[in-house]
Amino acid sequence: MTDAAAVADHGAVYEPTAKDIRMVIAASSAGTIFEWYDFFIYGTLAAIIGKAFFPSDNATLEVLLVWAGFAVGFGFRPLGAVLFGFLGDRLGRKYTFLVTVTLMGIATAGVGMIPSAATIGIAAPIIVILLRILQGLALGGEYGGAAVYVAEHSPPERRGFYTSFIQASVVGGFVLSLIVVLSCKAAMPADVWESWGWRVPFLLSLLLLAISLWMRLKLSESPVFQAMKEEGEIAKNPLKESFTYPGNPKRIFVALFGIAAGLTVIWYTAMFSGLAFLKGPMKVDDTAAEVIVGLAAALGMGFFIWAGKLSDRIGRKKPIVWGYAVTLVVLFPLFWMMGAVANPALKEAAAKAPVVVTGGQCSYNPFEQKQQATACGRTIAELTKLGVPYKVQPSGNGFDSVKIHIGGREVASEDPALLKPALEAMGYSFDKQVPGVGSLAVILLALLGLSALSGFTYGPVAALLAEMFPPHVRYSSLSIPYHIGTGYFGGFLPFIASLIAAVTGNAYAGLWYTWGVVLVAFLVAAFMLKEPVPGEWDKRAADA
Repeated sequence: MTDAAAVADHGAVYEPTAKDIRMVIAASSAGTIFEWYDFFIYGTLAAIIGKAFFPSDNATLEVLLVWAGFAVGFGFRPLGAVLFGFLGDRLGRKYTFLVTVTLMGIATAGVGMIPSAATIGIAAPIIVILLRILQGLALGGEYGGAAVYVAEHSPPERRGFYTSFIQASVVGGFVLSLIVVLSCKAAMPADVWESWGWRVPFLLSLLLLAISLWMRLKLSESPVFQAMKEEGEIAKNPLKESFTYPGNPKRIFVALFGIAAGLTVIWYTAMFSGLAFLKGPMKVDDTAAEVIVGLAAALGMGFFIWAGKLSDRIGRKKPIVWGYAVTLVVLFPLFWMMGAVANPALKEAAAKAPVVVTGGQCSYNPFEQKQQATACGRTIAELTKLGVPYKVQPSGNGFDSVKIHIGGREVASEDPALLKPALEAMGYSFDKQVPGVGSLAVILLALLGLSALSGFTYGPVAALLAEMFPPHVRYSSLSIPYHIGTGYFGGFLPFIASLIAAVTGNAYAGLWYTWGVVLVAFLVAAFMLKEPVPGEWDKRAADA
């Protein structure tokens, strides 16, 4: 690779060869794919993980506990951003993200080795949570390292295009997780998969770790970091300087609320909420749902690269703001489109025979470990478990009583177990369905629409964030708002959306969380985000 030390200062023009830039992009993207594979495999196998490590008599609570564990990993990403951002700005970009990918690979393989809760009891979920924390710490350093590394190797006029491969690689990690899961399921009997075969995708992370390390060890340090090191401009305390450098607090605020929060909820809604929506309330066959979502994600990667390249021509801000605006308009219609064709019989039954629950003390606690305290609560718990939409009409009599009407007809209500046959008698079907070819095409089109919106809001982001912050604190300044936004607004999305849907009895209600976050991001980005000038920090350094 071209000797980075030959760069006189970070204001000098760095012209990597085509071979150089291909290697930089390939190694950085591959590591990003593998690291996000490690992180996403947990969400892809959420149902099995719930049974193995978070078993509960309350099916809804089991799902919420799994997504809470998913969120814990995201919750520790900002701490990882602080820790590894500090190391990246002090010690270098290359070796910092070598450490992050190693930590991620070991933690992921560890999840595949933990005995189930049936074997070691409460220790199982505790160990899972600890390993998720390690994954979160590792991921907090990975994205910033890869994004900064590629950005600092890229000429300003092509930075959006080159860094868009890092953004697409995040999606690639999700696609790879689905491919591995589907391949493993196809290669082994169903009983083997359910008992221990699901552990194989976690253990494969050790192989991916070896490949990633081999590729990344071939890389040289970032030329910008090398130049700063030679000139003695390395930040003494990157964390402190990130918040005290003139103008940086405002830039961090905009990066957090106007960029990271908005783009991440769109992407997680498109992929994880889309997958959970199809497999859950729509009762689509698990494999069929995984294939269609994986295909949409794979095809949608092109939008990330296209948007990144477009941002080199029209600026970073416009694709992001446009993507937010369109999302606010089409988010609900795209999910309604999927719901209309994913399981038409179920939709027709819900329309012809709506469920109305009337009762006193009609409270439902989705976190209840055992049985709900009231008859009305037990009824709602069963409807939530079945994925049936319902409306509640309080009776006002204050007694622990409940009446259930399905299509205007009162049914036996004292025993929740009688609900399922009563619903089936009114046309509801709870068998998993494989939609027809036409319906699958409509679902794919809707998911591609969501992927396109994700691509427009996500594709230019690595270049934008790298250009927003000064080089000597760039790793920290970029990573902290990005991982707070993606860690908390995005990481908690599946949990919050599932909770809202469970409490309201409306499979679409969780989308309001996404809509609200995107609205805030749109307003912040539209009115507060200043279009960065590619190479601006380089020019400032040269002038200084």
